[in-house]
Amino acid sequence: MHTISLIQSARRCALIFLSFYLIFPPLQAQTLTQTIRGTVVDQSLQTPLPGATVVILNTTPLKGTSTDASGQFRLEQVPVGRQTLQISVVGYKNAMLQNITVDAGKELVLTIALEEAISQLSEVTVKPTVDKDTLGPALWLNEMAAVSARTFSVEETQKFAAAVNDPARMATAYAGVVGADDGGNSIVIRGNAPNGLLWRMEGVEIPNPNHFSDLGTAGGGISILSAQLLANSDFLTGAFPAEYGNALSGVFDLRLRRGNNAKREYTVQAGILGLDVAAEGPIAKGYGGSFLINYRYSTLGLLSKAGVDIGTGDRVFQDLSFNVYLPTRRSGKFTLFGFGGLSSSKIMAPADSTKWVSDFDRYNEDFRSNTGAVGLTHTLPFGRKALLKTVLLASGYENRYQSDILEPANDYVPLERHNEAYTTQKRILSTTLTYKLNGRHTIRTGLIGTQLIYNLAQRSWEAEQNRLLTRVRVSDQTSTVQAFGQWNYRLSEQLTLNAGLHYLHLNLNSTSALEPRGSLQWAFAPNQSLSVGYGLHSQLQNPATYFILSTNGASNLPALSNRNLGFTRSHHYVLAYDRRLTNYLRLKVETYYQRLFDIPVSANQRDAFAVINQFSGFTNQPLVNGGHGRNYGLEVTVEQFLHNGLYFLLASSLYNSAYHGSDGVWRNTRWNGRYAESLLVGKEWGTDKNVFGLNLKLSYYGGYRDTPIDIAESKRLSETVYVKSQAFTQQLPAYFRPDVRLSWKKNRPHSTRTLSLDLQNAVNRQNVYGRYFDPNTGNVKTYYGTGLIPVLSYRVVF
Repeated sequence: MHTISLIQSARRCALIFLSFYLIFPPLQAQTLTQTIRGTVVDQSLQTPLPGATVVILNTTPLKGTSTDASGQFRLEQVPVGRQTLQISVVGYKNAMLQNITVDAGKELVLTIALEEAISQLSEVTVKPTVDKDTLGPALWLNEMAAVSARTFSVEETQKFAAAVNDPARMATAYAGVVGADDGGNSIVIRGNAPNGLLWRMEGVEIPNPNHFSDLGTAGGGISILSAQLLANSDFLTGAFPAEYGNALSGVFDLRLRRGNNAKREYTVQAGILGLDVAAEGPIAKGYGGSFLINYRYSTLGLLSKAGVDIGTGDRVFQDLSFNVYLPTRRSGKFTLFGFGGLSSSKIMAPADSTKWVSDFDRYNEDFRSNTGAVGLTHTLPFGRKALLKTVLLASGYENRYQSDILEPANDYVPLERHNEAYTTQKRILSTTLTYKLNGRHTIRTGLIGTQLIYNLAQRSWEAEQNRLLTRVRVSDQTSTVQAFGQWNYRLSEQLTLNAGLHYLHLNLNSTSALEPRGSLQWAFAPNQSLSVGYGLHSQLQNPATYFILSTNGASNLPALSNRNLGFTRSHHYVLAYDRRLTNYLRLKVETYYQRLFDIPVSANQRDAFAVINQFSGFTNQPLVNGGHGRNYGLEVTVEQFLHNGLYFLLASSLYNSAYHGSDGVWRNTRWNGRYAESLLVGKEWGTDKNVFGLNLKLSYYGGYRDTPIDIAESKRLSETVYVKSQAFTQQLPAYFRPDVRLSWKKNRPHSTRTLSLDLQNAVNRQNVYGRYFDPNTGNVKTYYGTGLIPVLSYRVVF
């Protein structure tokens, strides 16, 4: 509830920022230019490519340059607006970057990866390839991912309607991805539980990078990560390459961009979600190193401190993220990166029962969620054939939540009903060696060691026993070991094979998994390809689930009933067809089948329970790996990349998601909406100095599944009790939400200013989120998702 309340409160302060419309002064009549510079590198090894030609197309006279011995290039006096680059070098396939954005306020610094051609002749005969998996400027897509993968850009997170600089919200525009929580950014991928998602940064696993998150979840209320720091990154939804472990549904593989190492630049952004300040620049003149840092404080928190009424409760968040690049002459390159987020929500119930509209209104809630990670990377090339990358990361997560009920009969003295205090720490050492034998063969191997430290405590009200019960109380540590090896074999320019193995071991209970992975891509025509992929994947359980306390029947003493629980596992099969209809129009069709097994289900009784139907995977009962599931579906994507100022993405999914618990009865999962449609369309027009944007997103998908409420038992216990034998037999009404984004960008000499307004749920539709029993009225009530949310933002880059 704290997530939904946070975003709803934004409506109350939206008008405060409308004054930003008056900030834009008139432009001077002059031609505005900017510098484009960057580095051209080998796609597999990320090593620089000297002698590459970089040309800006559609310029008279033709403007171009070549990379130096370090693979770097520089193009000055480039007119602001949309530009297209063509990059070529002997021995590599040509590349074309279309519609990159050049703004007056900031140099455009690119890292451009080229794929090596199998034969030297290919440099002459192969036509330029366009990065079909991204609208952004830089190319970076894991070359060992042939199916269910695409690159997303920072521009997409900023431009897509309702994305609000959030990768997870942006991803709901893609086929097979739907939002799990209307007020948050948790996502359901191909019918899998939201917590099946893996977040990685700079090649290593990171904790859930979202504010207002719970233990074991992969989403939250608002992203901690700033779009100012992100470079083009990868999003995978099935049959992942062998380097990815501990994930079932999807992977966000995030890359951080380096700060400008030639000049200082700044970004200031103010809006409903927060006040952002970012700075970047060189560490020392002539050194080549750079820093990039961003800090944000919630607008709602600032207004609350200023005495402005923003509604019931006190909701505050702040975050910091940074990336420091430290190259050396002979010892490789180092980067120091990290992020941290603090978020809290406090709601005080009125000590007057006449003011309670629903049962929720009688509870005090105090919630806190803190997340952080700091990492050090070291990359060291060995000649022009191998690259060793080592990452050391330390991360921590803290979650505290207390809920108290007010009873008129007890003079409104708060009575504890739920209390949890979770702290987890991870220390990760990862090393990856990429060895490129030649243009045909690339091998990548890696070893990952993780130390996990837990301090977990939870107690909650047990209505049947009319008392508080301690569910979790543990201070422990364990470790995991992961290893992988994968091979990229290009049999020809048209045929590519990827094969690999991933190994995962949990020392807590000596559980292990060996997972084969593979894919084959066949470009059987110049603009068409077929791909097949397979992967066996495993994931650890929610940490608290391992340490649930249950009563030992013989001694009547608490015992750890789930310590020996194994991984949840899944086979992924994918078949994909990709066709380039024109230079700017693409069709992609994917069909998939996923067979889940070893799903934790009830151990001591035969029922419908399974952890895959929960957001966090946490439960307070004994479990056993006895459940099975299956997800299968068809996804169709028609996408037009920006052309004549217009882009669109139409994504359609038909799917089925089912499982069985310990009773062996196959049922719909909670997430089985059966269909999902998304239309994303945008138009931009104007001049290089004034660019106006109109972006629309329409989301329509089948409602999630619900379980009937046992009214008689609910009345007896004064809480919501479900008819467990009829689990997920009801379907909520279909979900529909239109989102609109309006933007106005003004380029001035040495600065770029952008005013934007996002109208989330623009028609204020009431989408049913669920049902609950209200003890105050004795009736079943419906609660809804968020209504209209205006998100106004003003950004200055200089």
